[in-house]
Amino acid sequence: MDVKSRHHLRSDEIDTIKTALADRLGVSLDSDAFELVELTDSAFDLVLVDGDPDVLYLDEEPFLTVRGANDHTPETGVVTVDAGAVSFVSDGADVMRPGITAADETISEGDLVAVAEESHGKVLAVGRALADGDEMVGDEGKVVSSIHHVGDDLYQFSV
Repeated sequence: MDVKSRHHLRSDEIDTIKTALADRLGVSLDSDAFELVELTDSAFDLVLVDGDPDVLYLDEEPFLTVRGANDHTPETGVVTVDAGAVSFVSDGADVMRPGITAADETISEGDLVAVAEESHGKVLAVGRALADGDEMVGDEGKVVSSIHHVGDDLYQFSV
């Protein structure tokens, strides 16, 4: 991932990010330094929060990165997977119904979601919901399309 440009965000842009993450994930970002990093050859841009790559922009929609979600634990918008799914999700696989133990019922199809493991609650991936939260637990089918996961280029990004 190469950096195309970097610049500090204006206060109204910071407020937009803070409000979106509070509304969607129940997360409060108590930080002052927000810097937008535009990446080449990437579907998203990155926002450094106090120097850490905590927020990504996908289709102009702010959401936490995996590292950001582990630093600022989301209260909503979370899909939880069992131990059998951890290695697959960590390698970037889409999330299948049999591996899900719980899903936030407020999730709607098309929402960005954080995928966490059930033992310690650590976030392993960020994906796009392919079903509503109340329909995610079941026997078959793909319900979350993976976008970003532990160990990928974005996860390893450093300034």
